[in-house]
Amino acid sequence: MRTYGDLFRTPEFTPLFLTSAGQVAAQTVSGLALGTLVYARTGSPLLSSLAMFGPMLAQLAGALTLLSAADRLPPRAALAGLSLLFAAGTAAQAVPGLAVWGVFALVLALGVVSAVGGGVRYGLLNEILDREGYLLGRSVLNMSVGLMQIIGFAMGGVLVNALSARGTLLIGAALYLAAAATARFGLSARAPRATGRATAGETWRNNVRLWSSGPRRAVYLALWVPNGLIVGCESLFVPYAPRNAGLLLAASAVGMLAGDTLAGRFVPPAWRKTLDAPMRLLLAAPYLVFALNPPLPVAVAAITAASVGYCATLLLQDRLLQLTPDELSGHALGLHSSGMLAMQGVGAALAGGIAQATSPATGMAVMGAASVAVTVSLVPGLRVRPAPGTAPVGERV
Repeated sequence: MRTYGDLFRTPEFTPLFLTSAGQVAAQTVSGLALGTLVYARTGSPLLSSLAMFGPMLAQLAGALTLLSAADRLPPRAALAGLSLLFAAGTAAQAVPGLAVWGVFALVLALGVVSAVGGGVRYGLLNEILDREGYLLGRSVLNMSVGLMQIIGFAMGGVLVNALSARGTLLIGAALYLAAAATARFGLSARAPRATGRATAGETWRNNVRLWSSGPRRAVYLALWVPNGLIVGCESLFVPYAPRNAGLLLAASAVGMLAGDTLAGRFVPPAWRKTLDAPMRLLLAAPYLVFALNPPLPVAVAAITAASVGYCATLLLQDRLLQLTPDELSGHALGLHSSGMLAMQGVGAALAGGIAQATSPATGMAVMGAASVAVTVSLVPGLRVRPAPGTAPVGERV
């Protein structure tokens, strides 16, 4: 599979693409609205950051208890059901008079169950496409994330000003309903990839099995930590520039879209293992300029350039799949997704705490420096390769 035309001619890829795009649009619009609502009510950068990125932190609990369901649920029913659940939860957050603690209770509950969604979605993608087509397909899904975030943050900023934050949350709920309908009527019924009950014990055993491989463990850390720290920077855009947060978030989405397009379509396979570290450095280094509290045009340029580095995630996912057998693909990709999003929640909490004690600009500069340091420290572990003939899931590689 070499072209985008080949990709979209593959049965079921288009409805999966549309379902994913609808979910991202809903998450983007409602996340900006919720962060704005909480900041207006509390004046706290920490609480605003957690309102936008708290569901990601809560995914850690889901990854430890629910993730085995990713390979044991019918994909169509799981994707449609999760979108319906998020529609209901987002609408509930718009209820007038709902206490801040009630908002966060919903944020955490939705975050826990969403841990299953990434594993279901990307495991299904791995079924729809062959291994050679997965990187291109995943890059297109990532590109849709960038595009939907550009549109969503731009729309979200307009809608918050025109309709209020609560009205914008209801728009987000409607987008989740549209994603549910697309999944239900666009995807075909498929059997689960694995049999047996989805239990917390099975989730834990598979997590231990995946984590026991040294090369795969290094890939997971590279996928999770540098990315999470930089999302902590993005969680401070609202307190850094309350009137221009949508613009800054859209600039980030533009850079991410450009990076995923280049990595998915134009980077030769031989370069993929050598470019991920430079791209992770690019992701972090431009944020050091925020130590100087730059004017808005410089901030937009730095954020756009940095976000090209998000394509390192795509390159590392390709390496993760090479180290993972098919029967654990959904779980492995779900663990990647949940762990990455959980670290993004941790990054948001850390950045919010630093900003609370100093300033949003200082918080972003500190998080960027920390991401650079982590990327450098992970280089030795990523150089290790499994011995020839070793099974993809070696227990103590």
